Amino acid sequence: MAGTLVLIAFGLVLFYAPVEQNMGMVQKVFYFHVSAAWLGMLGFLVAAVCAVIYLMKGDLNLDSVAASSVEIGLLFTAIANFTGMIWARPIWNTWWTWDPRLTTMTIMAFTYIAYFLLRRGIEDPAKKARFGSIYLIIGFATVPLTFFSARLLRTIHPTIFGTAGTGEMAMTPAMYQTMGFSIFAFSVLFAALLIARTRLRLAENWLEEQEALEQDEEFGEVSGG
Repeated sequence: MAGTLVLIAFGLVLFYAPVEQNMGMVQKVFYFHVSAAWLGMLGFLVAAVCAVIYLMKGDLNLDSVAASSVEIGLLFTAIANFTGMIWARPIWNTWWTWDPRLTTMTIMAFTYIAYFLLRRGIEDPAKKARFGSIYLIIGFATVPLTFFSARLLRTIHPTIFGTAGTGEMAMTPAMYQTMGFSIFAFSVLFAALLIARTRLRLAENWLEEQEALEQDEEFGEVSGG
């Protein structure tokens, strides 16, 4: 279902949404750019919510959901950066510039990459989940910073919804409808990916537990012998 919705969104972008009057065809990249950026932030939001609930209940399954959500969030953040660069080259005449939106998004991405480095350094599952959850709650501050950067700081990054000091796109109702459907389609894709990745992570955790039990049994037999 998720794949079908994404294909429909792609068709709407190509054949239904009109060409933007100022930017031309390259503006169509923004339908997927915005959707990917939204999913990146949604992934980090879901992880933060799971982190709060984990600290309250101590269910390690929530830690698996949080870690899986961060992985997906980083994937879509990378897609957002890549599609943004495709747009920026013909519009800004450069692949990259240290605009406030791009800078804060980069900081956000590295914050969550560091989350996995933190997890790698801790062996005990409960301790890993506890420290990881605290990190996710603190690190989430980079998400609203990134979202509001184009509205609060001087930026050349265009805004899609609302107004900012510069660069608001001239969008028609058909464009907004296409944008809304694209965001919806990608959100369904996010849910499907999160369920699949969480199940895989839980299976990996179960296998690690079984391997640890087998090693303990083998060690006990050797010690007893």
